[in-house]
Amino acid sequence: MRFRILIIGRANAGKTTILQRVCNTRENPEIYNSDGEEIDPAVLMASRERGVHHIENEMVFASNPGFVFHDSRGFEAGGQSEFEKVKDFIASRSKKSRLSDRIHVIWYCIPMDEDGRSFTEAEVKFFSQCDTGSIAVMALFTKFDALYDDEFAELISKGVSRKDAEALAPQHAKEAFANGPQLKLLYNRKGNQRPPRCHICLADMDKENADCGILIERTADILDDDTLKQMFVSTQRTNVELSVRYAVEM
Repeated sequence: MRFRILIIGRANAGKTTILQRVCNTRENPEIYNSDGEEIDPAVLMASRERGVHHIENEMVFASNPGFVFHDSRGFEAGGQSEFEKVKDFIASRSKKSRLSDRIHVIWYCIPMDEDGRSFTEAEVKFFSQCDTGSIAVMALFTKFDALYDDEFAELISKGVSRKDAEALAPQHAKEAFANGPQLKLLYNRKGNQRPPRCHICLADMDKENADCGILIERTADILDDDTLKQMFVSTQRTNVELSVRYAVEM
């Protein structure tokens, strides 16, 4: 049985990089249509250039075919038709009789680089209007290392040495973010009736030694169905300690 994840987010939110880390590969995924037929990458690229994208398409990495990913590419535009497609997809998958055909978790990516720190209409719509039912939703604040640069510059302006500023910047960024507007909008905004179960901050995912362990661990934590939890833990291959821990507990 395969574990199925819907990943949502704007273009350039780092979604593909995160999925590559989860599947421990640098290779691009194979793409299959709803009939299980592999799609030629050239045909897929041509469709994307025309603005055509099918959320039903399945992304599978050869390094870990136990994961199936669906990408809501195009949802960032915030248009009603794109939003309705995502809502309909989630609703239709929730009604599937076979557990393996349902969406098991949703990762919503929000980039923290310079152009993406404010919530878009798409994000506001999703967390206020999209009925995800019992599907666990996690917010992923991607490209979080962009905030390190801001804090580094701030520390330098206060006379801190470059060496110390570099060491202090990550923690300062986390503290500033914890008290910043994004989390207030996510959890406390009036009308946000469907906040995520949790959020994580992902930095430096593009680096060779990038670690997605926190993503794997928190995803397992928010799955309240024991069968799904066991499916996820047994499918992932990047966090051995987690597999051992859950093997003992379960």
